[in-house]
Amino acid sequence: METTNLTPGEVKRDFYSVWALPPEELTPRLKKLMDGLRSEFGGPQFEPHATVVGAISLTETEARDMLNKACEGLKAYTATVDKVATGTFSFQCVFLLLHPTPQVVEASAHCCRHFGYKNSSPYMPHLSLLYGDLTDEEKKKAQEKAYVLDNSIDSLSFQISRLALYKTDTEDKSCKSWAKVSECELKP
Repeated sequence: METTNLTPGEVKRDFYSVWALPPEELTPRLKKLMDGLRSEFGGPQFEPHATVVGAISLTETEARDMLNKACEGLKAYTATVDKVATGTFSFQCVFLLLHPTPQVVEASAHCCRHFGYKNSSPYMPHLSLLYGDLTDEEKKKAQEKAYVLDNSIDSLSFQISRLALYKTDTEDKSCKSWAKVSECELKP
């Protein structure tokens, strides 16, 4: 006979995402660019990241275990910015499109396998700069402003050596409830 004496919290499922974090020395530059765009176009504040595994419903214990196992088999890799681009979703409003090198794509595929995450569309590696529902005209302005704020942003190349587990309630457009739960270092 099965017992249902789960400790509180064990049964609680939340949405978790895996983020590739840029190097700490690059974060202020990215935040300055993000702040500059937000001051003109609005939108919520969030940490600079490239999503590796999209939001998936798990318990915190499951999510932590999956992250740790995924990190064991993954080496640090390089991400290179192609350009500042705009998208059709509020979470992909204005972003740095990352070059889909085999390493970048495989890092996501590797983690998605560990999390049992099925991508509904092909993986498009990107680092979001601005969330929001802007008109196409506003997006174009924001895209141009990004180059004004940081004219060499599209020649940026950086090392991804940290993956983080974030609790990300996708319904929370303010992103205020989003929180880092765990982080792991990738082997060089």
